[in-house]
Amino acid sequence: MTWNAATYLAFGTERTRPAAELLARVPLAAPAAIADLGCGPGNSTALLRERYPEADLVGVDSAPDMIAAARGSGVRARWQLADVATWTPEAPVDLIFANATLHWLDDHPRLFSRLLERLTSGGVLAVQMPRNFQAPSHVLLREVARQGPWAAQLTPRLRADPVASPDAYYRWLRPHAARLDVWQTEYLQVLSGADPVLAWVRGTSLVPLLAALDAPARAAFEAAYAARLRTAYPAEPGGETLFPFQRVFIVLEKGA
Repeated sequence: MTWNAATYLAFGTERTRPAAELLARVPLAAPAAIADLGCGPGNSTALLRERYPEADLVGVDSAPDMIAAARGSGVRARWQLADVATWTPEAPVDLIFANATLHWLDDHPRLFSRLLERLTSGGVLAVQMPRNFQAPSHVLLREVARQGPWAAQLTPRLRADPVASPDAYYRWLRPHAARLDVWQTEYLQVLSGADPVLAWVRGTSLVPLLAALDAPARAAFEAAYAARLRTAYPAEPGGETLFPFQRVFIVLEKGA
């Protein structure tokens, strides 16, 4: 089990919308150099290329399947297989764009400080991160992981609350910013099909857990988790399933 572009893009519209809304708040008119960190299959990179057709644009991701999909997307960009946690550009860039990426990394005060060092003066750091870790989808995921015969393999991989509150990011980042905008949005995802919340999480939060299990254990774990999700997210009379999902956004313009 690894990152899979097709699984991720099963909800491509829903996953791309926050990237578009983040990009709409970026104040730069014509950045010369842009890095899309955690570019995935290139859906966010496509938005950046459309807005900034002349920029030197690089998409960075640590998953080979994602980079392969990005290279096949037709988006005009350079693609780099690299760990975002240690990524360093050849020279400072004008825009670092990170859509649904940085929540996978720890020690955010230090991480954000390091990313700011990779910006030009007046450059922009634009970040979107899921903040749904206390929702039933993620609480149940941790409960099922800790309660079954797979607990020894999965418990060390659990991350209960990797994204801080919006005010915490504001306090960490304000001393480094000429301008700073932090906000949080809750999307009401309207999903369809069988076990749609499981299908959503299968493309993201489930990936590192399923990677730790063999095929029979994966099937048993998913079945136990799916049963809990059906109770937490029952289908509406029309057949759709409502999945509220919070995300936090940060747009920082670096001071001189």
